[in-house]
Amino acid sequence: MEGLTVTPFDLTGKKALVTGASRGIGQAIAVALAQAGADVALVARSEEGLAATAKQVTGCGREAVVIPADVTTRETVEPAVNSAIDALGQLDIIVNNAGGSNFAVPFLDLRLSGWHKLIRLNLDSAMYVCHAAGPHLVSRGTGSVINVASVAGLVGAPFLSPYGAAKAGLISLTKSLAVEWAALGVRVNALCPGWTATDLNRNLWEDESAGQATVFLASDASTYMTGQVLVIDGGQTALA
Repeated sequence: MEGLTVTPFDLTGKKALVTGASRGIGQAIAVALAQAGADVALVARSEEGLAATAKQVTGCGREAVVIPADVTTRETVEPAVNSAIDALGQLDIIVNNAGGSNFAVPFLDLRLSGWHKLIRLNLDSAMYVCHAAGPHLVSRGTGSVINVASVAGLVGAPFLSPYGAAKAGLISLTKSLAVEWAALGVRVNALCPGWTATDLNRNLWEDESAGQATVFLASDASTYMTGQVLVIDGGQTALA
């Protein structure tokens, strides 16, 4: 159409699923995707937080599908993914953002239950979503999966060993799936935001940069990128 300019960052007509979408980085990512034109399925445990995110998404003129679910439980992930596909008709973008750590302890004081909890939250959850959504993406021969990791998965994470190990595992999973799915038309990349001294005050670095980086990885602007780790840390790891 004459006079119409389409940018490579335009996500008009795309359908996205974002986990951990009730607050923080997940909320920022969902809104950024909506601002770029995508309809978004929002997944998290907090229905109140999901409602707040949905309001922002619909405020951008896009459709928001609220799906309360615990992605650390395998049995709930497949129904959540299927609900998103049924509601939106398809999925083009998957953002595995659910994660975090609510404690920091020396390794020798770490309870094994704490280890398993953070592995489930930061690694298993993304694996479950990829396993559930992968057949849909592969059958369509297109899609962009974005796994939100952390610089804690790239460098040492003292007092946060399970969190760092989980994020390192997520980066490895990203690269493995990228190679497996490349010929099938599905891209898989990781996003690594910076972190504070403890990574507990995530709000200190939850700004628009993570959302805009996700739009980049989801869009045609990054069609030649897969298996990559995009670090957004203000140069923190440059000192490592």
